[in-house]
Formats: sequence, C-alpha cells, structure tokens
Amino acid sequence: MTIAQQLLPEFDKEMGTTRRMLERLPNEKWEWRPHPKSSTMGWLAGHLSNLPTWANHAIELDRLDIAPEGKPLRNPPIAYREKVLENFDRNVAAARAAINGANDQHLAEGWTLISNGHPIFTLPRAAVLRSFVMNHMIHHRAQLGVYLRLNDIPVPATYGPSADET
Repeated sequence: MTIAQQLLPEFDKEMGTTRRMLERLPNEKWEWRPHPKSSTMGWLAGHLSNLPTWANHAIELDRLDIAPEGKPLRNPPIAYREKVLENFDRNVAAARAAINGANDQHLAEGWTLISNGHPIFTLPRAAVLRSFVMNHMIHHRAQLGVYLRLNDIPVPATYGPSADET
C-alpha cells in the first residue's frame, strides 16, 4: 500500500466530517465571535474551506512563504455558506487529486514552511499532509463546533454521536 493510499481514507473521512460542520453555518451569524480576540464564524468557515489547498502546496511546491515581505498571506473573505461549501468542495477535490497522484518518494521528501524568508520547519510532505492539512482542519473544525454550540445550532457527529445526534 502506498503512502497516498494510506492517507486518503483519513483525508476523505475528515473532509466529509468538516463539510457536515460547514453545512450547519447560519449566514446570519457570519460576523459572530465568542470573544473579541476570536475569529468570526465567517472567517473560520473561510479558513476551513481553504485549508485543503495546503495539500496542493505541500505536493506541488518545495516550500511556501506564508509572510512574503513580512505580510501574511490572506485569502479573500467568503460572504456566505453556499460559497464556503463551493470553495471547500473545489479545494477538497483538487487536494485529493494531488495526494492521489503523489508517489511515495515524493511524499517522503522534505517540504519547508517559511515566514518572511526565515524557515520555520522542514518535514516530509506526508507529515505536512497529516499535520498541517488534516490535524489543522480538525483543530479549527472543533472551534467551529463550539461556535455552533454557543449559538444553539445542532453540532454534527464527528467521532461518534454528538449530543444533538443520538
């Protein structure tokens, strides 16, 4: 079994679970945040919809500078749920295709994250896919689940039933 064949079932499961969470987003709560220092629900949704593109970065590039010239990369805001879902689906399909097309040798090679020209880390591409795509997605999806709960919006099941889906 190849590395890609090992990663794809987990990728598919996590992306499906994330999509179910994104489907629950109420457009009228797009600017809601639990604390002034927290991201808005809309920003968090947009971030989740763009996270799959990191798979393409990790496979297609040797490095990525997340703050070229000292300015962080920013994705344009996405204004409502339907657009988030379209963006997410498109990005998941592209990421899945990239993972599926990558061979073991390529996935074992190092990939470097850079900020303003300074290396932050170098990891094998497969580790980047697991940590900076899937684990990163899980982290922010959990945040979104809390946002939903605090707004009395039913939280979908993730790794077993939720209190709303028993």
